[in-house]
Amino acid sequence: MDTDFDAAVLGLALPAALEAALCEAGEHRADPVRAMSALMRAQALAPDHPAVLVAFYRHHFYGHRPALARDIARRALAAGAGALGLPVAWRQVPRQPLGGARHHAGTRFYLFALKGYAYLSLRLGDAAEARDALAQLRSLDPEDCVGGALLEAVRQRALRDAACDDHDGDAQAHATGPAAWARLPVAA
Repeated sequence: MDTDFDAAVLGLALPAALEAALCEAGEHRADPVRAMSALMRAQALAPDHPAVLVAFYRHHFYGHRPALARDIARRALAAGAGALGLPVAWRQVPRQPLGGARHHAGTRFYLFALKGYAYLSLRLGDAAEARDALAQLRSLDPEDCVGGALLEAVRQRALRDAACDDHDGDAQAHATGPAAWARLPVAA
């Protein structure tokens, strides 16, 4: 595992020019043009740096541009995979728990990127992609350290609601950790 990547995920030891560009983007978040200009400078300095990817993701996500945010999530997955020694394509990552899901910065970055990708796939109406990404997240994070089970529960509930107009409105208690995954059927 790449300790430099872990430090980058945590925002440690950013080069001064990169930190300045990211700070400027944050200061101008209400002005999308100025924020994007600063983000583009940051990207020119370090295109695959986790802090740059997170800043772009947030810019697009909170700017209500889910397709662009999902593209950034794909880039974040590729960057995280490289740092973890995983296949670049998330579908090719072996379906087994990733060590460090609770405390390892690089692993958590990867898992959160996959969760964000799944969420945005749901928002964009790409149900099969969301289902597959959440199934992969379930296998990589069976302890539900990044909270993917709640998103899967929402996905499954939407499927049930769409299939049956006679929804009784029962609210299931929220579970976390492995119990959250255990309560859900495996996606078909």
